[in-house]
Amino acid sequence: MDLITITYMIIALPLLGAVVAGIFGKVIGRTATHRVVISLIAVSFALSCYLFYVMVLLNYPTITTVLYTWAHAGTIQMDVSFLIDKLSAVMACIVTFISFMVYVYTIGYMADDPGYQRFFSYISLFTFSMLVLVLADNFLLLFFGWEGVGLVSYLLIGFWFKRDTATLGSLKAFIVNRVGDLGFLLGIALILTDFGSLQYQAVFAEAPKLLNSLWVFPGGASMTTVTLTCLLLFIGAMGKSAQVPLHVWLPESMEGPTPISALIHAATMVTAGIYMVTRLSPIFEYSPAALSVILVIGATTCFFMGLLAVTQFDIKRVIAYSTLSQLGYMAVALGVSAYDAAIFHLVTHAFFKALLFLAAGSVIIALHHEQDMRKMGGLARYLPVTYFTFLIGSLALSALPPFAGFYSKDVIIEATRLSTLPGAGYAYFCVQAGAFFTALYTFRALFLTFHTEERFDPALQGKIHESPWVVLLPLLALAVPSVIVGALLIGPMLFSTPRLLGDSVFILPQHDVIKQLGADYHGVLAMAFEAMNGLTFWLVIAGVAAAWIFNVGFTGWTATLKQRFSWLYAILVHKYGFDEFNQAVLVKGTRETGEALYTVSDLKVIDGICVNGSGEAVRWFARVSRHLQTGYLYHYTLVMVLGLMCFLVWYVR
Repeated sequence: MDLITITYMIIALPLLGAVVAGIFGKVIGRTATHRVVISLIAVSFALSCYLFYVMVLLNYPTITTVLYTWAHAGTIQMDVSFLIDKLSAVMACIVTFISFMVYVYTIGYMADDPGYQRFFSYISLFTFSMLVLVLADNFLLLFFGWEGVGLVSYLLIGFWFKRDTATLGSLKAFIVNRVGDLGFLLGIALILTDFGSLQYQAVFAEAPKLLNSLWVFPGGASMTTVTLTCLLLFIGAMGKSAQVPLHVWLPESMEGPTPISALIHAATMVTAGIYMVTRLSPIFEYSPAALSVILVIGATTCFFMGLLAVTQFDIKRVIAYSTLSQLGYMAVALGVSAYDAAIFHLVTHAFFKALLFLAAGSVIIALHHEQDMRKMGGLARYLPVTYFTFLIGSLALSALPPFAGFYSKDVIIEATRLSTLPGAGYAYFCVQAGAFFTALYTFRALFLTFHTEERFDPALQGKIHESPWVVLLPLLALAVPSVIVGALLIGPMLFSTPRLLGDSVFILPQHDVIKQLGADYHGVLAMAFEAMNGLTFWLVIAGVAAAWIFNVGFTGWTATLKQRFSWLYAILVHKYGFDEFNQAVLVKGTRETGEALYTVSDLKVIDGICVNGSGEAVRWFARVSRHLQTGYLYHYTLVMVLGLMCFLVWYVR
């Protein structure tokens, strides 16, 4: 098979799985459903690996393929076309591998759920949408995949639709993403207006020509067209990749089953924004102002969302807030033009974040769906494999050498230090402080769950046991890359010539901070040993120590700190008031605005004036005019004479 056919199969196989599970699942039964769906995603993953081998390792040139032309609008041709290059090959490989692991895990986690086949249908459709997004060759198809993952995420987060919290969580995710998508759609519309095309290559070739083009707003304010386009596109990325202030939906996505939490947070939906900015680097590179905005927003997300994880007791929400923080790191990398480093962290994060979510799911299964860490403790001896894999994920997330997260996160921190963009100093403080808090909340979760005294329900005594093999196998499979993938990829992805992603990423020479870092790179072992001489390493060690002190060693200190800094604790518990603000201003404000419009325009204007008012006017006129009908002949004669006199006067004049 040629690469074009292979690409079509990679995309089509998950879609076929969604159709089989969704339409025929009840007929063929549970076992046949998961066998078919998992076999199809396994083949898709194998083909993605082959695509990676050919495109990346054999350095095959970029391919563009048109499946069919969807529509013509004047001179604009809208194609369903796909781009096969190094970046799309890497993304397809990650998406299909994480999906494969989640599908296998789902057999054990959802075994007793009545919506078993429906769940497999949804996650297959989710994978299909993400593959369309990362393999698209134009903004039209990118938007199709973009909206596809948004729609299916709504179905998956609200999968247990009989729970009010799940329904509200899915609605929040859907609505917040629509806010971001509005900006994204406006950005695409601006691209179509200015470039007259939706094809990536045509737009990229024309981008430098718009450097001096200005967009003038009412009132005289102006902005370069490139900057306005980039900011609108990044609003879309803020929604999908949950950057402040459009982050509020991501913790609520925890209301869905754990497998979808892993799928959304690890390698699919939340990374769509990071991928999109990287793919569009030939546009973003020409707007330092937009890059500064991305840098500051990413740094704010990294630091302040990491703080929130420290106060959470739901094990899944701790990991969810860690996802927000890590997405902030990726956005910081985009802001300093370290696009390769952003994708590198995306790859390593996919493995250890999926590992942490699935390990947390194993704990939840063992405790009969208990998620509160205050009702756990001492589980290491009951769940040794789960504990081992959770520990590996924690070490990787905390960025301790030589685990995968160390290499990708350390490069982002150093790249931020070298950046000269406005806001780089603030961003450097945030990413360094984020390293401390990442280790703190990660090991806090580890200690509260697997160490300390046993706090679970006494009725579970003797009933807690390790999860079945279909749950443990994905954990072990994800644990291996969580250890080694950083060391394997850092050289090829960042410091080789050419870099692994090749010309899929465009960086102006004056923005290439990765090239500056390359002068001090002497191999993975040297980097791991040299880490002990840097501030970041000791901040991580301090975070681990603080987690042990406050949760294992001197637990009384935690209550003292809460009491002494009660104002700060209240702010963190209320998540900086974003939810309250949205509820009071946006939700309540929108509802009250609607009620006011209904009262004024509908009741008073339309009903009161137009409908009822016209009837009242007719009745009033009838009441007045009926007095002219007296029934007396001399009255009618008088009116006729007066009328004739008026006519004669008018005629004579």
